[in-house]
Amino acid sequence: MQNDSDIIRLFNVLDTAALVELGLILLGAAVLIIVNQTLVPWIANRLHGRYRLYLLAMVPVMRLIIIVVAFVLIVPVIIDPSLQNMVAVLGTLGLAVGFALKDYVSSLIAGVVAVIEMPYRLGDWIEINGAYGEVTKVGMRTVQIVTPEDTRVSIPHLKLWNDSIFNANNGGPELQCVADFYLHPSHDAGAVMQALQDVALTSPYLQLDQPVAVVVCERPWGTHYRLKAYPIDPRQQFRFVSDLTVRGKAILGQLGVQPSAVASVARESAQTNRGGR
Repeated sequence: MQNDSDIIRLFNVLDTAALVELGLILLGAAVLIIVNQTLVPWIANRLHGRYRLYLLAMVPVMRLIIIVVAFVLIVPVIIDPSLQNMVAVLGTLGLAVGFALKDYVSSLIAGVVAVIEMPYRLGDWIEINGAYGEVTKVGMRTVQIVTPEDTRVSIPHLKLWNDSIFNANNGGPELQCVADFYLHPSHDAGAVMQALQDVALTSPYLQLDQPVAVVVCERPWGTHYRLKAYPIDPRQQFRFVSDLTVRGKAILGQLGVQPSAVASVARESAQTNRGGR
């Protein structure tokens, strides 16, 4: 009975005024979160480049701030906010939730870590466990990406603890794209390199203040060229690579360069395409 009395004394009496106050805090937090998650992305998607990405990255940060502020306002309404009471209630609550919802809580904690350390932000192009796409939502428990096939994938933040996360643009507009060309070894390499440079420099998608590079590797089956450049916007990466590939093949054909036709090229291509993202 004594323990029951001690527990009861931890909590304040929730009269009508306290209930109204709790309701207003929860309602205000919900409205602010909805506005944050709809209005800010709406404004960001009307901007371009770095400003869009910076604004999108602020969405989960502001949501976390709103939740923390709401929690700080709610706790003194429910319990007597002395140090002893806070330690007793939060300790008991933490143990109960930790045992019952270990994985869920771990994902929530990883979500907070993701907001602070920013291994991915809205607008980033990331790959986790073979799933590649643009980050469209950083929730409290999962990060959502949309793949090039327009498939939405939800990945728990829990992956942060054990899996590698590949971020292609890391919060900025600079996302390197690679167009591969597999050629017969009998050709003028200098002329091919210059032609591929010209293809990149005349692309309407090229980000002009970033470098253009042509990497050449001699293989047993022929010569492998990798044309590396940056599109203006990461969302243009597939159109950019297609443009480089189509116009590159056309100009190489005009130079009389023959493509390599060895079966092993296909296997090599699958490996290098993954590394080129």
